This record gives sequence, C-alpha cells and structure tokens, in this order.
Amino acid sequence: MSPFDWNSLQDFLAVARTGRLTAAAGRLGADHTTVARRIRALEEALQVRLFDRSPSGYALTAHGERLLSAAEAMETLALSAQAAVGEADLAVSGVVRVGAPEGFGSYFLAPRMAALADAHPELVVQLVAIPGVLSLSKREADIAVTLSPPREGRLVTRKLTDYRLALYGAPAYLDARPPIRTRADMGEHRFIGYIEELLYAPELDYMQAPDVDIHVGLKSSNLIAQLQACVAGAGLCVLPRFLADVRSDLRQVLPEQVGLTRSLWLVTHADLKDLARVRTVSDFILEQVKAEKDRF
Repeated sequence: MSPFDWNSLQDFLAVARTGRLTAAAGRLGADHTTVARRIRALEEALQVRLFDRSPSGYALTAHGERLLSAAEAMETLALSAQAAVGEADLAVSGVVRVGAPEGFGSYFLAPRMAALADAHPELVVQLVAIPGVLSLSKREADIAVTLSPPREGRLVTRKLTDYRLALYGAPAYLDARPPIRTRADMGEHRFIGYIEELLYAPELDYMQAPDVDIHVGLKSSNLIAQLQACVAGAGLCVLPRFLADVRSDLRQVLPEQVGLTRSLWLVTHADLKDLARVRTVSDFILEQVKAEKDRF
C-alpha cells in the first residue's frame, strides 16, 4: 500500500456524505474534477475501490464503509485538537452553517444576524431556512434547530423554547364570509395546510379536528407560502404566533378555542460543540430566544 495524502480523507468524507462529486466539491470549495482526482489517488494508494460510480451518484463499497469509520474518527480527533488548541487564542472566525425551520429561520433568526456579524466580523454564518431537516451526522450543518429532539447520533441537544400556534385569517377574507363564533363554524371555511406526504416532521400534522370536518383547499410544503396565501385571503391557516402576531394583515380566529403548542430544540454534533465559532453561534441563538421568551 502506497502512502496517501491525509487531506484526501476530507474529500472522501465529503463524497461519502453527499453521494455526489459536485455537491462534495461545493462543500469543500474545490472543483469537482479535483475532488474526483483525489478520490482516484486515494483508491490507488489504498489499492481498493471505495465507491461504486453510477449516473445517480457515488455509493460506498464495503471497503469504503470501513474507511468511513476510520476517517470520521480522525476527523473527530482533528476537531478536538482545533477546539483545545487551535482556536484557544484566536478571534471567532470561519464558517458555521445553521439549519432551521423556514418560519423560525426567516422570521426570527435572520433579522437578528446583524448583531452577530457586528460582534464577530470574521465569522460567516450560513443560514439554511428550509422545510426540512439537515443531517448533522453527515455534516450538512454544524447547528440545527429542530421540532423534536433527535433520538440517535453523537449529538448534543438543548431545548430552545416551547412556542404557540393559533388560527389566522386575512381581514378581507373573514369579513366577506360567515362569521366564526364557535369551532363548528370552521366547517364552513377553507383552510390552508401542509401536503401530508411531504411532511418532514410529525409535529406539523395538525390539520385535524375530531369535532369539525375541516376542508383544506390549498396545500403547500412551505410555511412561508402558507403565510402569503393566508394574507392574500386564500383561507384560514394555523401559524406560529411569533410569526403572525406581529402582522397587521392577519387576524387571530377563536383565540380561546383553537391553539397548539410545539417545541424548538437546538442541536449540535458532539465533535463540533466546543469549536469557538460553533459555540458562539449556539450561545447567540439561545440568548436571542431567551431575551424574547414572551414572543413565543
């Protein structure tokens, strides 16, 4: 077996986690041909095939699976050394990717990021606010805000907050339709909700009421799309109160009779939690939520 470049293990991990050269190259900030060349060189040095190539992407072979375990162990050691020594006397700098639900990420976190940027000008935060969950184990994100605590993986989880949801409608919609005085009256109205088969978390499956036959006339996998449709008068919508209560173009419906509570959790990988840049962003998110606890 020939010697190989230890740095090529970073390319190997990126390809193993994304399954595609272009995605791995984007994560590494390299050209995909360079990543492919490094993978071939690693395979030649180890004298094994690490990936099965196909039009759909790269899949680990049995040899690749064995190397993955060792490469991740080496990555953990490198990150631990960086946390213990490399960042001890340096300013907070580098890239931190944060995955968050689209409502919390877009309407709560994003407007507050200026304060973090001002405090740490060498820090780059990548805020991925999407209707989905990024995998910390696959290093798709360094920090994740989730709707439930993960049940497996080397992850560190802290509860951010509970948050309340309520039913809303646009004033123009509500004024033009039969009044809603009781829960039974909701059966005469059109609702906006999620597409059931595209739900990324069971906590979002709340468009059900045992005492009312709810008609969902518009569905979207995206909370912001639901919000915009509700504002435009497409129907009634269940929305987080931290998002909807501050809007003058929405009116809460049956506040005493309709309401839900869900939770937000802050999750980091155990290997990354002590890195100064990751710890700084995690603490910032916790502080911002704590400072505005009443909003949730």
